[in-house]
Amino acid sequence: MTRHTLSVLVENKPGVLVRIAGLFARRNFNIDSLAVGPTEHEEISRITIVVNCEEHPLEQVTKQLNKLKIVELEPGATVQRELILIKIRADADSRSRVLETVKLFRARVVDVALDVVTVEATGNREKLDALIKVLEPFGIKELVQSGMVAIGRGGRSITDRALRPVERSA
Repeated sequence: MTRHTLSVLVENKPGVLVRIAGLFARRNFNIDSLAVGPTEHEEISRITIVVNCEEHPLEQVTKQLNKLKIVELEPGATVQRELILIKIRADADSRSRVLETVKLFRARVVDVALDVVTVEATGNREKLDALIKVLEPFGIKELVQSGMVAIGRGGRSITDRALRPVERSA
């Protein structure tokens, strides 16, 4: 099993995400991460999908997705990030240690209460996993994590190859 990051351009219409997810579900692929958002073209959305599977069965899905614009993003040729928000127990005794730990990971405090600190961090999976592991002894009250977003390095764009630029009115 290998990890694959796919970037798919789709029309910004209802039902498209369900159709894409269905292609993976019908072949028993578990989607590890899914992020969807608008692109620089208002009629186009980008779906970033991370899936663990063998190379050959993935081809079945990518062939069906080729009707859309799909690119497999290679880890060394892309910038990949996830966002995490963590509520950590931080009473008067532990607060300074929690804040030092947060600073070490270049995360930032986004909310403070008497007994808890909420932290925001971005980075790759390994960095975020390490942050969670270091913060666990303090007590994690709540955690929410986005799916991975990824973009190719350099000047090329998958939308450059698929679409003409769209003029947006101010």
